[in-house]
Amino acid sequence: MSSSKPFVLFFNPVSHAVSFYQQLQQVAHTEVVTSKSREEFFKDVADKYKNIFAIYRTSASGAVAGKFNAELIKHLPPSCKYIFHNGAGYDPIDIKACAEKGIIVTNAPDPVTDATADLAVFLLLGALRQLNPAISSLRAKTFKTGVDFGHDPQGKTLGILGMGRIGRAIKQRCDPLGLETVYHNRNPLPVEQAAGAEYVSFEKLLTESDIISINIPLSASTKHLIGAAEIAKMKPGVVIVNTARGAIIDEAAMADALENNHIAAVGLDVYEREPEINEKLMKQRRALMVPHVGTHTTETLAKMESWAMENARRAIVGEALLSPVPEHQGLAAKMN
Repeated sequence: MSSSKPFVLFFNPVSHAVSFYQQLQQVAHTEVVTSKSREEFFKDVADKYKNIFAIYRTSASGAVAGKFNAELIKHLPPSCKYIFHNGAGYDPIDIKACAEKGIIVTNAPDPVTDATADLAVFLLLGALRQLNPAISSLRAKTFKTGVDFGHDPQGKTLGILGMGRIGRAIKQRCDPLGLETVYHNRNPLPVEQAAGAEYVSFEKLLTESDIISINIPLSASTKHLIGAAEIAKMKPGVVIVNTARGAIIDEAAMADALENNHIAAVGLDVYEREPEINEKLMKQRRALMVPHVGTHTTETLAKMESWAMENARRAIVGEALLSPVPEHQGLAAKMN
C-alpha cells in the first residue's frame, strides 16, 4: 500500500501504548514486519520494505533478524534514516555502521530506570539473604533444613560499577537499608550526581565491596570486564548483582567461584548467551536468577514504547529527538 506518510516498520507490535501508536499513525504509515527470518527480511527490504523511513525495534527483534550488525545495516535501503530502539542498552546494533550510512539510532534510557533499579534491589536483598536456597528448601518440603544463614545489609559496602541513571537509582533505594555506597565510572561524577557516593578506582571497588552491582553498558571494552582474575580480587563471600548485560561477566568464571564459595551468592537478570545459561550456574542454589525481566512490567513497557514512538514522531515532524544515542548526537544535530 502506497502512502505519502513516512513509512515506519515495526519489528514488534505495540502491546501497551496502543493509544500512542494510533496517534503516531496520523503522521506515519506503519506496518509490523512479516518476515520470518533474517534471509526473508533481506529479500523483503529490497522489495516491499524498500521505502522505509525508519525501523522501530525492541530487544526481542533479534528473533526475526538477529543482531542489527553491519551486514543487516548494509541491506537497509537509502530511504532508512532512523532506528528507534525501545530499550536502554543498544549493543545489538552496530552504531558505527549506522552512522556511516547516515542512520541515526535512538534509545529509551529514562523509562527503564525505576523498574530495573527495583529489580536490582530485590536481587541484591534476595542474594544477600540466601532466599533462593530457602525457597528451594520450602518447595522440596525440607523447610529450611540445610539453608545457610544470610546477611543483613546494614554496614555493608555496595560497589556500583556504572553510576548512571540506574546506578544512582539503586543507590537511592539502598540508602535506607544502611549500605555504604562506592562507585566506579570511567570518570568521577560531579558531586551532585554522585549523591554522596565515594568515587573509587576499579581495583578498590573490586577489593573492598561486599556487594557489587553491575550497571554499565556492554561494548567491546566491557565484555568480560569481570573475569576470573577480577573475581579473585574480590572479598571472599562477595555478592554480585547483574541487571545490565550478561557478557560483562565471564559466566563460567562466576559459576566456578560460586562452586568454590569465593562468591557467596549472585542475583542475575541477564546472561552471557541468553536464553542459554551456563549449566554449572543453573545448578547453583545460591544463584538467584530471573529471565531478563528488569523492565517486564505493564507500566514500564508502556513508557518504553511511548518513548521510542515519540522519537519517531519527532523525527517525522522535524523536532529535536528525545534521545539519540551518545555516539549519534552530533549527526542528529546536523539533521535538525
